[in-house]
Amino acid sequence: MKKVIAVLALAALSVSLVATAGARTREDQNIVQTAAGAGQFKTLAKLLTRTGLAGALQQPGPYTVFAPTDAAFKKVPKKALNALLRNKAKLKAVLLYHVVSGNVPSTAVVKLTSAKTLNGKSVRIRMSGSNVFVNSAKVTRPDVMASNGVIHVINRVLIPPAG
Repeated sequence: MKKVIAVLALAALSVSLVATAGARTREDQNIVQTAAGAGQFKTLAKLLTRTGLAGALQQPGPYTVFAPTDAAFKKVPKKALNALLRNKAKLKAVLLYHVVSGNVPSTAVVKLTSAKTLNGKSVRIRMSGSNVFVNSAKVTRPDVMASNGVIHVINRVLIPPAG
């Protein structure tokens, strides 16, 4: 149930919260409002809406979201993206693979070697110089704080391993 709630909340990115997002500080906004206000997660919002998910990341959480930008989605081959769009279960699995239960700021992330996502599989975390990578995705902006967790912006879409 917790997995479903987390993914459902991601879907709320597509809800028109952009207007209210600008009126508050980030710490007063939940993850959904914070991401919607950023304007760089339109593809993520569209995919979440397509799955019929709504509302979860507005729940108290806390959650940590590794959020791929629109530019990250452009790196996914169209054939692979279209295959996800046709398979709601796989799309949900991919979306859940971007969410970790709990508030994991960058100071904690850099001490980890992996983190279990809400789809049940773990992502690998590693440092390379001063950069943090989640699997092969680079964290391009850490610690976007929200009232119910934290967003780490990444430059690639995370695809869970098969099986």
